[in-house]
Amino acid sequence: MSVLVVGVSHKTAPVPVLERLTLDADGLDKLLHALSTAEHVVEATVLATCNRVEIYAEVNRFHGSVESVSRMLCALPEQGPTSPDEPWGAEALAASEEIVPHLYVHYDDGAVSHLFNVVSGLDSMVVGESQILGQTRNALRLGQEAGTVGPALNELFQQALRVGKRVHAETDIDHAAPSLVSVALERAAAHVGAVRGKRVVVIGAGSMAGLAVATLTRLGAADVVVASRTLANAEHLADLYAARAVPLPEVDIEIGTADVLVSCTGATGVVLPLSRIVAARAADPERTLAVVDLALPHDVDPAVARLPGIALVDLASLAEQLNEDPDAGDVAAVREVVAQEIAAFLAARHAASVTPTLVALRTMATGVVDAEMARLLQRLPELEPRQRAEVEHAVRRVADKLLHQPTVRVKELANETGAVSYATALAELFSLDPDAVEAVTRPEEV
Repeated sequence: MSVLVVGVSHKTAPVPVLERLTLDADGLDKLLHALSTAEHVVEATVLATCNRVEIYAEVNRFHGSVESVSRMLCALPEQGPTSPDEPWGAEALAASEEIVPHLYVHYDDGAVSHLFNVVSGLDSMVVGESQILGQTRNALRLGQEAGTVGPALNELFQQALRVGKRVHAETDIDHAAPSLVSVALERAAAHVGAVRGKRVVVIGAGSMAGLAVATLTRLGAADVVVASRTLANAEHLADLYAARAVPLPEVDIEIGTADVLVSCTGATGVVLPLSRIVAARAADPERTLAVVDLALPHDVDPAVARLPGIALVDLASLAEQLNEDPDAGDVAAVREVVAQEIAAFLAARHAASVTPTLVALRTMATGVVDAEMARLLQRLPELEPRQRAEVEHAVRRVADKLLHQPTVRVKELANETGAVSYATALAELFSLDPDAVEAVTRPEEV
């Protein structure tokens, strides 16, 4: 079995393409269910954030699984096939042609390396950001709850989460790498001035909105208003930071007197159309306002950027700025930690891959010794118990010595690059029973 990653991110696709692949909770459930029925896919989960959608799968065949997994990912924008065998419609085919050029594929060792880099923040829009750690944890939880994550992906993701925690515990990346919210607010400040003393409206009550309110409070915003479709959620977030909460339908009044508007909901459509912004600002249509849209797909109609007094900061513009300096922050220590963890995990993984063959080899040797001892005792029944024990001990020592060097070398060679499967070669040389090898890792029947 091997790990496969098929995905698209801010590094390979423009924001409009990422917006088309946005998944809500129902969409994630449907995708996980479809993946569970895909041919060659044994386990699967999805890592979906505002700037990436990645499918992680444990597969038993490379080419067939790449085709089926890619097919389902490309079908997302047009509600296409829910299984790899369902025929494509014209809209799904058009979506596929748009998305395929932006896909990337990582396999086996490359998939492990990619996930460890992702969870450490090295592949993020803002290098070193910590939100990806929680998003990776959520991807594991979703797969576990859906029953699509088994031992292979569970081990991989658990280790990835440990790597992410180690990165933040042992390096200064938390201080060196700003959050996406911080970068966006810096851009907003260039238009309206420092956040301190300003009036700010935050639409949304999720993790991104929470980070925004926390950052605004730390920067000294004079008045922070939180609005959400669910007033209770807005009130809970507002209470944490001594902010005010209002129902979403009443937010227009607050927008009319705000200096900064931050929107980061989980909606699948535009929350603030151009007409609503114009109406909210009717009393003072040229008032300076920085609109920070951190949602994917976007919450605010991009046309607001043409209104007088308004500056729009969205993910597309942030991606352009951040991609100019992908190594922003002190990430050298993070890269070193990640490289160590990748090497250690792969070494352990490769060593474990030959364990079934080595167990089968030792089992075969034990069987040979037992058979030869039984034959010897039939020929020499007069041997005393002490003599039998000495002979058996000597024979087993000979078998152990003969197997020691091949066992050590196979473990060493398992970590070397190349196309040779030394475990397979060992099984062929000693004519090991394939069923005996498989039985070592086969789960016990309940």
